[in-house]
Amino acid sequence: MATYKEIQDETKRRFGFVPNTCWIADVKAELGLISRQAANRIDPRGRKHPCPPEKRSDLTRIISTL
Repeated sequence: MATYKEIQDETKRRFGFVPNTCWIADVKAELGLISRQAANRIDPRGRKHPCPPEKRSDLTRIISTL
């Protein structure tokens, strides 16, 4: 599995933006790639900064290919 830095670099190269780490975590959780919840998460029921809908498809493509 790719690191967050590798995902950010590839997204920057292919789509021209650098995603926030919280966006990457949101998409990974949606794809079922995260097996646990972070110990320092403020609200276990929701994300404070979910991935914007217009960026979600680009990130999904990157995460699924790496």
